[in-house]
Amino acid sequence: MRDLLLPLLASIALIVVVGWNYLSIPGVQNWSEEELRLITSLSLDALPALPADPSNRVADNPVAAELGHRLYFDTRLSSNGQVACATCHKPELMFTDGLALAVGVDIGPMHTPSLVGLAYSPWFYWDGRKDSQWAQALAPLEAKHEHATDRVQLLHLISSDTVYRDMYENLFGTLSLPATLPESGMPEGDAQQQENWDTLDSETQTEISRFFANLGKAIAAYERKIMPGRTRFDDYVSQVLAESADDTVLNNSEQDGLQLFIGKGQCVTCHNGPLFTNHEFHNTGVLAVGGRMPTMGRYDGVRISQADPFNCLGEFSDASSAQCIELRFARDANDLVGALKTPTLRNISLTAPYMHGGQMTTLTEVVDHYNEAPSSMLSHNEAKPLGLRPVERIQLEDFLMTLSAPLATDQKWLVAPDY
Repeated sequence: MRDLLLPLLASIALIVVVGWNYLSIPGVQNWSEEELRLITSLSLDALPALPADPSNRVADNPVAAELGHRLYFDTRLSSNGQVACATCHKPELMFTDGLALAVGVDIGPMHTPSLVGLAYSPWFYWDGRKDSQWAQALAPLEAKHEHATDRVQLLHLISSDTVYRDMYENLFGTLSLPATLPESGMPEGDAQQQENWDTLDSETQTEISRFFANLGKAIAAYERKIMPGRTRFDDYVSQVLAESADDTVLNNSEQDGLQLFIGKGQCVTCHNGPLFTNHEFHNTGVLAVGGRMPTMGRYDGVRISQADPFNCLGEFSDASSAQCIELRFARDANDLVGALKTPTLRNISLTAPYMHGGQMTTLTEVVDHYNEAPSSMLSHNEAKPLGLRPVERIQLEDFLMTLSAPLATDQKWLVAPDY
C-alpha cells in the first residue's frame, strides 16, 4: 500500500509545485508574429499625436484651455447653481461619476462615459449625435436633466464676470450685448424660453449662438488635455519588444487573458488601437435601461448629428466643407439600429458600472454577457457566443485589470481653479 501511495503523493506534490510556479513565477510568453503585431498596436506607445480639430480654431490654444478649465468646474453654469461638467465627469473617477445613470439637475437617460482620451474620437455620445468635442460640450448646458440653463443666461453670466469677460474677449473678440436682452432664452427650451428667443432678431440670435459655440470650444480645449497614463500592459509590451529575459510585469494569468483578448475572446475586433476602441457603433445585445424603451442608437444618432446647427458643416464651425469628412460620409444603414459606441477599456477597472445604462456593475458581468451573447431586443446582436471556460473568463478579467493607471495630465487640470 505504501509503495502505491508514495508515487501518488509525489505526483500530487509535483502538480502543486508546477501549478504554484505557473501562477507565481511569470515569464514573457512566446507570441506569434501576428499576435505581436496586435499587441503592439494596443500599446500607448502607438498612440499618435492628438490630431487638430479644424472645426475649433482655439482647440490647442492655452488661453482657451484656461477658460475651459474654469467653465468645466463652475457650478454657476446651471439653473440650480449646483451642477458643473465636473459633477458627472469627476477627475478622481477617471472623468465618470460612478453612477448607473448620470445625475445633474435631474436623472438622465444614459450612463456617463469617460472623457479620458475622448478627444481622439470623431463622434460623441453613446449614439454619436455630436461630431466634435465642442459641440458635445454645449448639449449638457441646455439639457433639462443636466445643467438646465440656456445660452442667454450664460451670456449674462460671462459678460458680468470680469475674469470671464476678459478671457473670452482675449480669445474671441468684443462681447457685446443688445440693448434689450431677456433674462433667458433658447430655440428649443420651454415655452417661456422659446418666446423670449423669438423676440430677438435673427442677427442677434446668430451672435448669441456664436457666443454659445465659443464656450463649447473653450471647454473642448480643456478636455483635450485629459489623456490616459501608462499602464502595466504598456510596460509589458515594451518588455516583449525588448525581448527582456527578466520576470515580466504581467503574471501568467494576465498574459493568458491578453491572448484571449486578441484571440478566442474576439475583444480586439471592436476594442482595438491604443485606446482600446475603434470609435465605431455596435449592437451587442445589452438590455435596455430598466423601465425604458430600447434606444435606437446610432440609427437616430447619425441623423441628429447631420441636422445639428453646431456640426462641422454648420455656420459656427471653423472648418471648411472639405475638412468635415466624418460628417459628410457618415454611414447610415438599418443595421445601426440599437448600435452604440464602443467605449475605451483604458481604466476600465475604475469606471464601473458599465454599458450605456450602467446595467452591469462588475467586469465579471460584462465578460459573462459577451461569453453568452444573448439575443438583442432590437435588430441583431453582432457578438456571438464565445464558449470561454470559467478559468478563461477569469484570465480575461485579470488582463482587463492591467489597463488602469494614473492620468498623463498635469495635476493642475484635475482640480478646480481658484475663482
